[in-house]
Amino acid sequence: MIKVLVADNHPIVRIGLKNVLQDNEVIEIIGNVSTTSELFGFLVGKQPDVIILEMDIPEVNGITALRRIKRDFPDIKIVIFSSQPEEVYALSTIKAGASGYISKTASLDTVTTAILKVAQGGMFITNELAQRIAFDESSNKPRKFFRKLSSREIEVLKLLARGRRNKQVAEELGLNEKTVSTYKARLMKKLNVDNMVDMLQQAKALELY
Repeated sequence: MIKVLVADNHPIVRIGLKNVLQDNEVIEIIGNVSTTSELFGFLVGKQPDVIILEMDIPEVNGITALRRIKRDFPDIKIVIFSSQPEEVYALSTIKAGASGYISKTASLDTVTTAILKVAQGGMFITNELAQRIAFDESSNKPRKFFRKLSSREIEVLKLLARGRRNKQVAEELGLNEKTVSTYKARLMKKLNVDNMVDMLQQAKALELY
């Protein structure tokens, strides 16, 4: 059996996934948690094969939580389950160690397929995302810049776009302010802008607001 932990802040999601998958012959839901504190507390005593992890789970940034899981429990496969734009966040989370990315608008069959694929050591992204990756390279859309950004740069840009100051970004991501300033300089260079206003316009184009 593939042991699965659901980590999501929304009760209806946790209950829904459990009810849908409870009769599956190869997938077993061994628990569900709603915060990162509960998540890491659970992992101390029991380790699943796959975690369905909400991108916006409370307390700790989803990508930060993902990195910590991969550092402390490298054998666990993680599928990000998110309402955030797939074309922006899927590659970012995969760079950070996720084995797959599912939109919360996906079908239940897609969820099952993703669990099975990553449990077997594969990587799961939708065909639509694969096509976007192929076509965006030659387009003039702002999203083409996303492929140049690291997962940490995406985190910093997202927080800046939400109005966080350098100190707040540093505290939330466990960095110092000088490092945040360095990331801002890299972001401006990669996004081909020379001021914060234009950089935040790029963040808006990337749907990070």
